[in-house]
Amino acid sequence: MRYCGAVFLIALGFCGSGHAQQAGPAAAEVEQALAAVRPHAIRAHMGFLADDLLEGRRTGTRGYDLAAKYVAAQFEALGLEPAGTGGGYFQPVPLVQITADEPACSLAFLRDGRKTELRYGLDYFNGTRDADVTAPVVFVGFGVTAPEMGYDDYAGIDVRGKIVARLSGAPASFPHDQRAYYSDPRVGARNALAHGAAGLFGIFTPELERMFPWELFAQHARWPAVSWLDADGRPYHPAPGAAILSRKAAEELFAGAPHSLEKVFANAESGRLQSFELPVQASLRSTNRRERIESPNVVAVLRGSDPRLREEYVVLSAHLDHVGVGDPVDGDSIYNGAYDNASGVAILLEVANAFARLPVAPRRSVLFLAATGEEEGLNGSEFFAHNPTVPAGRIVADINLDMFLMLYPLRDVVAFGAEHSSLSVTVEEAARPLGIAVSPDPFPEQVFFIRSDHYSFVQQGIPAIHLAGGFATGDPAVDGRALWDTWMREVMHRPGDDMSQRIDFGAGAQFAKLNFLISYLVAQKDQAPSWNPGDFFGEKFRGSSGDQSPAGPSREIPKPFKYR
Repeated sequence: MRYCGAVFLIALGFCGSGHAQQAGPAAAEVEQALAAVRPHAIRAHMGFLADDLLEGRRTGTRGYDLAAKYVAAQFEALGLEPAGTGGGYFQPVPLVQITADEPACSLAFLRDGRKTELRYGLDYFNGTRDADVTAPVVFVGFGVTAPEMGYDDYAGIDVRGKIVARLSGAPASFPHDQRAYYSDPRVGARNALAHGAAGLFGIFTPELERMFPWELFAQHARWPAVSWLDADGRPYHPAPGAAILSRKAAEELFAGAPHSLEKVFANAESGRLQSFELPVQASLRSTNRRERIESPNVVAVLRGSDPRLREEYVVLSAHLDHVGVGDPVDGDSIYNGAYDNASGVAILLEVANAFARLPVAPRRSVLFLAATGEEEGLNGSEFFAHNPTVPAGRIVADINLDMFLMLYPLRDVVAFGAEHSSLSVTVEEAARPLGIAVSPDPFPEQVFFIRSDHYSFVQQGIPAIHLAGGFATGDPAVDGRALWDTWMREVMHRPGDDMSQRIDFGAGAQFAKLNFLISYLVAQKDQAPSWNPGDFFGEKFRGSSGDQSPAGPSREIPKPFKYR
């Protein structure tokens, strides 16, 4: 696809910033940088990162460390400065890996002198906090307290010292922004703790279970959870003792209750959900094994050219980890993660290559972050956002690259999060000369905005976006949505996500060019990106120190859900 209109675009950008005299030369340099983006380089980077030898790049493994060394070597070859800890390219992230001690875990319901024992893995999975609690159970709807919406599932009900049972998600009546925030299971966990709950049961709604059946959840739930550690060596985010219940277990929990589980689901769908006490006690024992591990983020920087603005940073992020080795599928146990997220890292490297080709660096500095631990809860990006290797408060935006599906030529993109800030204008400015349309979020109810590394920056009050390919294919006979849905259902987080599948590297190159232009424009403009007036996330995290951050280990809503 041609991009000759970029000259006009960049000229407009410079006119807007008071640097019109530089428009011609700068535009030519940008054209040269765009021409340096190579489809075959994206293929080569993906091929190495998704090779069986790296064994799925799970956080804390030798395979991940090999991937990190590869990315650091690529940054060095491009002449980018190291921006990790101690003058190198790596930022070590202290982590704890949490694995359930299944034989030592138990869950039972106590009703009318009768005890019903549940089976680990078939009926429930425990959470990441050790617990030994026997207490009455209270159903608390979605477990949401949203003062700005005049909504509180805990109103009029006392849960102190009790176990609360909550549905996944948030009320469908909420605007998409609020629904996204309150759907996060860790926000629900924090709210349960704030109300004095002694434990928490999570229950999948039918909508969630249709997209992510219990059998698939069970496969992922047996993988260890991971959490980054604070300066005192403690997991950063608190959580109560918890269990996630299967549909069968949830139906048993609601036996004899004022409303059946099916009625609760119907009330949730119609907006008539109410909290009530259940005529049952539960005895939950959760026991986990913990192991301290360390895994590095990989960080490099291209210093800006403006004496003042070079102290501000535009971050491009992509997670480097995947899920490692798992249950065999057709004899293959290596979950290579070609699309998720060797694709994002490969494109990140080609964007870095384009920036390195500029004769004059952009005005702001550009920082490249290949993050660890995303699959288990945005760990690497959140650790970086809380402990940046550049001066705190100097990051002006994050542009995130995660799982770009190159299933057909690139005709349109969805810019998740762009509607919250002035970055929406920049995305349009960058997409127009490339002939790429910008489409609205096709499934806002799935709250993808909170499900990848850009959200770690949002929680620190930093405007951020994540781009994904849209469904336009340019061919009426090719249904982009159907291809997307099939891939999500049959390939994601499975061994089939390898280099043997359909990959249009030309689409990847176009996507790299778009992300380069967005980043370049952000780095050039006089004004840093800003939240839109009154934006929910801008207000929620204004001046945030991360205390409201819900990220951390969780088995309630696993990451395969991020696009669904």
